[in-house]
Amino acid sequence: MRVRHLLRRFLGSLVPVGPGAADDAWARAHFLSGEEALWDQLGRADRRHAVGVARRVERALGHEATRPVIAAALLHDVGKLDARLGTYGRVVATLSAAAAGRHLADAWAERRGLTRRVGLYLKHPELGADRLALAGSDPLTVAWAREHHLPEEAWSVPSHLGRALRAADDD
Repeated sequence: MRVRHLLRRFLGSLVPVGPGAADDAWARAHFLSGEEALWDQLGRADRRHAVGVARRVERALGHEATRPVIAAALLHDVGKLDARLGTYGRVVATLSAAAAGRHLADAWAERRGLTRRVGLYLKHPELGADRLALAGSDPLTVAWAREHHLPEEAWSVPSHLGRALRAADDD
């Protein structure tokens, strides 16, 4: 399942088209002003992916898809901005983590050049949560950014919301 998700993300990133105007307006309606500023920094393919995740969350949760939940779906990967990696750099980062382990992210982030950027990419959950907290996001939005790669038993968000968010991102 994870390989399929990564392959679809890779292929989708090769088409640098953002969400349509209606989807972009829908997303912006779910943001606080600080969150919208983060949204504007995301690349087109990342915004298109995020809208797809958020739409799937909305369908799965119905009335429980509150503004903070939709914002979490839209901005869970915002920490990837710190790495400043393009598509192929992200592939290198993902393969590096698979080969050497994510536990090296902190050490790599202290280095220079591509190694540092790979480390930052692997730390995107924590970095994104920090960005969202500074933007004034709801605690649930911040928590999901921090926890979206953790096992379910480590989540602070309600399990049913986390499951819906994860399933929507993995689809």
